[in-house]
Amino acid sequence: MKKLRAAGLFGGSMVVLSGSLAKRYNDCLAMLGVIPTKLKTFSIDGMGWSPEIAVEKKDNFYLNTGAANVNAIVISPEQQNKPVYMPSHSFDRNVMTTVFAAYSREIRDITKDSALVLNLDQKIDAFFEPFDLLRYDDIEVNFTLLNNLDKKQMEQQAFINLFKRKNNFIDREVHRQILNSAKKYGDLRERKLKLEPIKLKVDSFYTRAFGGVFVFKNFDRKILIFEDETFFKTAINDTAHKVLLFHKDHDELIDALINNLILKKDFKAVLRTPRYDRIKRHVFIEHAPQLNHPINEILDSHFLFKKYLNMLPIAVQKKISGLELYYQRLIVDKDLKIDEYVDKAFYKILFQPHNSLRKEDEELVWKLISKMVPKDPLHLYWYDKEQFYNFFLNWKPDYQDWVIAEILKNNKKNSK
Repeated sequence: MKKLRAAGLFGGSMVVLSGSLAKRYNDCLAMLGVIPTKLKTFSIDGMGWSPEIAVEKKDNFYLNTGAANVNAIVISPEQQNKPVYMPSHSFDRNVMTTVFAAYSREIRDITKDSALVLNLDQKIDAFFEPFDLLRYDDIEVNFTLLNNLDKKQMEQQAFINLFKRKNNFIDREVHRQILNSAKKYGDLRERKLKLEPIKLKVDSFYTRAFGGVFVFKNFDRKILIFEDETFFKTAINDTAHKVLLFHKDHDELIDALINNLILKKDFKAVLRTPRYDRIKRHVFIEHAPQLNHPINEILDSHFLFKKYLNMLPIAVQKKISGLELYYQRLIVDKDLKIDEYVDKAFYKILFQPHNSLRKEDEELVWKLISKMVPKDPLHLYWYDKEQFYNFFLNWKPDYQDWVIAEILKNNKKNSK
């Protein structure tokens, strides 16, 4: 992971906490019933998640109270626009963007001497079965201030109002209460400490609950797509819900997604995309033997790539270039079937999100495709970072370097 850190692709753009900020973070953990960290210095992302603390606790989701209750910690206004590295839902980052857009000024004020604990409440105490996810229509983001600073503000104002009544300005006890509050919390009178809950509508989404489930809602029929086969087999025994159920590896899933205008099939157009070239090169690396040139030179050179591709067994060459071969043969034989030339896994990854989808749903579909067939390293990084990091550790060092260069190049293009 050192390479990814050096390239700013892991742990980059995080907020480093130490001293009083680290203590404040520990106080927030205590509010959540989480044992404080022993680390003196650590970094956090946009939701307050820390990779170092996750390693320490051996729990990537130490901030959450079960799968149904997602929490976040805001310690610093610098968390605005920071990445969310370990989201529980596909919409978590959008939630944080909304929070900072609504309360940027208040957060800047509050975090001068306090912090915020956020609860993404969907009015469900716990998920008992996958169909509970269908009730996930709205979420309410609730805010709790560290040390109940908003309540202390109300107390301080009450003391001041008491001071102004009749002859209370000469009452030493009233003086003492006001001074004690001011010494402990400062002058809270003009501060923006009251944050009303934010309500957000939830459409289609992905959740890590039940081993990972995609929930597509705004279509002819609701669709649940499971990553975990055990949870899928449990769900199909339910006959009370009119929902289409699939495991991500089911061949029937592709047809269902096409029929619901979630996926589109335009393989000729895919042939001309950089994504297709990346997939080919990834599959090549999976099958390539000992190479006499650096991997980056081979993958970036049309001639070297062709040279080494032709050194592979014919069956492997067909697996890598089957789509091109299919369209070449199709010119002279219109009755050819694509599954005779294109590997089943390769076939699935060639689909794309349907043009009619909203941007949020389009990103969700790219995430699903990356889960189904994790063969595009760039899309893995963009849409499924946890899986990307796991794969990255097992790739050849030279291929790791090539992937990093591809990600940086495409990140730069996207930022223009």
